[in-house]
Amino acid sequence: MRIEIYEFVEGARQAVGLTVIIDVFRAFSLECYAIDAGASRIIATASPEEAFRLREIYRGSLLAGERNEKKIPGFDFGNSPTEIIKSDLTGHTLIHTTTAGTAGLVSAVNADMIITGSLVNASAVAGFIRERKPDRVSLVAMGYRASISAEEDLVCARYIKSLAEGRNENFDEEIAALRHTAGKRFFAAENIDFSPPTDYFLCIMKDRFDFVLRAERRDDGNMDIRRSDF
Repeated sequence: MRIEIYEFVEGARQAVGLTVIIDVFRAFSLECYAIDAGASRIIATASPEEAFRLREIYRGSLLAGERNEKKIPGFDFGNSPTEIIKSDLTGHTLIHTTTAGTAGLVSAVNADMIITGSLVNASAVAGFIRERKPDRVSLVAMGYRASISAEEDLVCARYIKSLAEGRNENFDEEIAALRHTAGKRFFAAENIDFSPPTDYFLCIMKDRFDFVLRAERRDDGNMDIRRSDF
């Protein structure tokens, strides 16, 4: 089994085999919390305009997402796990668009299979990879705004790779260090309204969930995301 790490939308386009699109802060952490909060499914899309179109089709659906980290006007939620855990999403379809994570899903056009990745379900992702035993695995660290390397996504990718290869290295110190690097923006006063400190802590809860989220491309180019307990 050959496991390679890529970055950004370009990396998502290059990804082959079983592909894991990783966005720790905050897209795919939020999606795990949304499924845990009862969402029946998630539709990931690349643009707010497409999200609004989909809401007209799926009555009762809810919109979540961000641009420049901030909640999109007219959306029900931002990209904040803190908002999600306060909500009962039972039976709802959640339509989700973000600058990095969901754009990566839509861009992974050469992948054989796509799942999402985050620290909150990293062990489950690695377990899914080990069970499937694919020849090729692509781990795509989407980065900050899909254009700047993000340590949290790279740490997550290395952690998943280590577990999938049976090396079981300890990443606790690297994860804790995020508080003073990539995670420090959650503690800046000017960001608290849309990226509160609780988002940081929710996103670094390593292995909180024991399921993976599998993404399948729809006829309209968007992605259906559902829980898989494999």
